Amino acid sequence: MKRRGVVALMGCLAASAGAWGQKPPLLPEKDVAALANELSGESAKRNLEGIARFHRQRGSQGFHAAAELVAERLRAYGLNDVAILQFPADGKILYGTQRSRPAWDAEKGELEEVEDGKEVKEKIASYEAEPIVLTEDSESADITADLVEVGEGTKESDYAGKDVKGKIVLASAQPGAVQDLAVGKFGAVGIVSYAQNQKTAWWGEDENLIRWGHLETFSANKTFAFMVSLKRARVFRERLTRGERIALYASVKAGQHPGNYEVVTATIPGADAKLKEEEIAFSCHLDHQRPGANDNASGCATILEVARTLQKLISEGKLARPARTIRFIWPPEIEGTMAFLTGSAVEERQPKAAGKTGEEHTASFWLTSHIAPRIKAVIHMDMVGGGPETKAVFHVTRGPMSLPSFVHDVTWAFAEWVNEESYKFAATGKAEYPLVAPEGGKEPLRAEYSAYTTGSDHDVYQDSSFGIPAIYLNDWPDRYIHTNFDTAANIDTTKLKRAAFIGSASGYFLALDKPQSYAAIGSTARDLSTAMSRRRVRSVSAAEAQQLYWRHAQYEISSSESEFLWRGENPFDVSGNAMMMFKYGVRRPEEPKATGEGLLTFARKPRPKGPLAVFGYDYFAEHAKAAGVATPKLLSYEGLWGAGEEYAYEVLNFANGKRNAQGIRDAVSAEYGPVPLEMVVEYLRALEKIGVVEQVK
Repeated sequence: MKRRGVVALMGCLAASAGAWGQKPPLLPEKDVAALANELSGESAKRNLEGIARFHRQRGSQGFHAAAELVAERLRAYGLNDVAILQFPADGKILYGTQRSRPAWDAEKGELEEVEDGKEVKEKIASYEAEPIVLTEDSESADITADLVEVGEGTKESDYAGKDVKGKIVLASAQPGAVQDLAVGKFGAVGIVSYAQNQKTAWWGEDENLIRWGHLETFSANKTFAFMVSLKRARVFRERLTRGERIALYASVKAGQHPGNYEVVTATIPGADAKLKEEEIAFSCHLDHQRPGANDNASGCATILEVARTLQKLISEGKLARPARTIRFIWPPEIEGTMAFLTGSAVEERQPKAAGKTGEEHTASFWLTSHIAPRIKAVIHMDMVGGGPETKAVFHVTRGPMSLPSFVHDVTWAFAEWVNEESYKFAATGKAEYPLVAPEGGKEPLRAEYSAYTTGSDHDVYQDSSFGIPAIYLNDWPDRYIHTNFDTAANIDTTKLKRAAFIGSASGYFLALDKPQSYAAIGSTARDLSTAMSRRRVRSVSAAEAQQLYWRHAQYEISSSESEFLWRGENPFDVSGNAMMMFKYGVRRPEEPKATGEGLLTFARKPRPKGPLAVFGYDYFAEHAKAAGVATPKLLSYEGLWGAGEEYAYEVLNFANGKRNAQGIRDAVSAEYGPVPLEMVVEYLRALEKIGVVEQVK
């Protein structure tokens, strides 16, 4: 939902907001015009179509081919320092809180229904035709077995009275949630899953969707699994209910192996002798199943278009070279970002020497542990191209309240302006900057300014161990996410152009030394969002409501102060903001008095770096089990506006040695809804036992 901050609410900058309909914010109009004219949704989509050809699993041949495509385009566009960095991934090496997952490749995966043990009755699934049908982390197999239906397959009661030993089970849950029971405990030899897409209003509506499937990377119960559509599963279930025997032949050649995470990176060097050591980063994630067009070939292709456009305009003198360096990063999701920020790599790149052809490469050592301190802000794109068929809503998602930053307001300034211009064009046919692509739609953008949610690489950057503000551009809902229908045909070139504009304008502005305009930042919708707070506080007590108001106000002022730290001058009168808050009734409430365990204070240790629940590996779960720590109740808590994972993420971020447990509880309650103090303390004590935090006496 659209949210307006206390500054906008109080009207002190309301007049400037109305002017956005005529003039763009923050950048000179000539710079905005240059970006708008050069950015091409069609160019982005051509690159998207190339990326979407590959089945881009971590460490796989398909991922490498996609990485080479991106690197080749970057070289053609004239960017600097183009490299494919390789980080060893063998299942043992740790990158911060992420245990590296071995690479996974597949050559073959076929599932057939057979009669009399050998005669093929029907081909059910083929990896060659549609790679999504073979579940990630499947192992090789050559087996014929009967099919047994086990419902969801995640509870022992699902197997009551059923003999699945030596059989293939048909389950509605993801294979990774089934394998330890079905294979490990009851002796099944394989899995067929019809797990549905992420739940939205369209969940289960299209019976032909096949969802991307995953087995648990580190499970001891290795097996294979195939994914089928709801339509196929329904026929199987009906036949089994009638007492029919269904024999399946599975032929799989696949498996894990030591390999590398590969991260493509390139830069546009900054102009200032000192500030060029600071970087503004554009991030996405390159890995996914084929086609994976919106998730996330769209983000990859869009930052590639941003790279092309900025490089071209700067080299032609149409944009001044910014003071800071701009970096572009294409990693495997989350785990690749963790490796990039904490590890060291071998650089793989094609030599430029004349006469060199083919797959010849030179390798050199490339240390990345120095990168994190250089990166000052990130624009992360994960799903930014969904057209009307996907039912997508475009979000500008700001950071967590533990990391106040004006960076999010910069991006929203441009996004809200695109909203206004695109709506004006859709409604009247006239606008100065409609940002419409020749092959794209003409609908208004209608971007939403959204509260922090977890789920992509922005989690890593904004974790307290890195503390890098990140703006997250993303589509949600998307009816085809993680399915075989996430195709390039559903991608809108106008949407790509608009996302590229919002991202490029934001990144370029942040890379400048002395921007010409601050005024529009103040009139953007800062996340204090009293209007939103009023909606939320209807369901909390009066005391909690006052806390929520006040803490959002404090967050707002901290965002303004972060701008002061960034620029070396303060364009806002923070004390004036505080006075206006008082005038409009946003008064400091009486703080809850901390007693007992509420007085406990914890500080995060310097190592390990990164969020605790990452991707395919749960640092907290593994270390808690080793330490004999029971699962804290907070991890399964459902608040008014947030879930356990988000509460846990922020509790750790707020553990800075200054806030006591009561203060942390109040902070996360303002962000996600009231939570019992005892749950927060239980989680902090668990973190202490596994060595992530320590008590401050």
